Amino acid sequence: MVAISPAIEDYLKVIYGLSSRGETVTTGVLAQELGVSSPSVSAMMKRLEQGRLVVRPDSRQLQLTERGENAALRVVRRHRLLETYLATALGVPWDEVHAEAELLEHALSDRLEERIDAALGHPARDPHGDPIPPRHGRHDEAWGDPLDAAPAGCRFRVERVSDRDSAALRYLGELGIRPGAVLQVEEQAPFGGPRWVRVPSGDRHALGGPLTRLVHGRILPGAAEAVAGQAPRRGTE
Repeated sequence: MVAISPAIEDYLKVIYGLSSRGETVTTGVLAQELGVSSPSVSAMMKRLEQGRLVVRPDSRQLQLTERGENAALRVVRRHRLLETYLATALGVPWDEVHAEAELLEHALSDRLEERIDAALGHPARDPHGDPIPPRHGRHDEAWGDPLDAAPAGCRFRVERVSDRDSAALRYLGELGIRPGAVLQVEEQAPFGGPRWVRVPSGDRHALGGPLTRLVHGRILPGAAEAVAGQAPRRGTE
């Protein structure tokens, strides 16, 4: 059986992340995500297949086995607990905790992991709203509705913001678009234009597709109260 090294954990975590977002996992996609060559990915995939960590449903696609998913969830749990600890205990900005947790996640022992979890009060989600896998039992990675699909006139509760782009994360945070915020979707500009939203501060902002696709949550029933009877306005108040 192949021992699960830090390098293998990195691969498993990326495969899990891609799969949870409904993206097809191929060697080319993994090479791009991890910043390595396709031959390097192919060599690692042979090791993962030998270790019964991944399978190939077809000639191109890769999929985690139960053993592979369990190993991925262990490192995802450590990563998200570290992000939460860095943000809560040390005040590290939410757009920086991901990179720091990447450096620490492989060195965290089971004992220290549990101490951090207990010290934080057993949090359910990290600073970005990502659910923290439990030590034991089932885990739900559901992403919810994307802001990109929210219709004009609705309210939208932010539950998760992807941490894949730290610059975008910093910008969204500055606008007040964080987990728990309720946005009012006021207008969708035609021909692929931006989606205009009003944030909790009352300011109005135009968000393009690359930003709205990073924000996930729940489309709330009923029209936004502040929008009712108002004609859409352009610009930020």
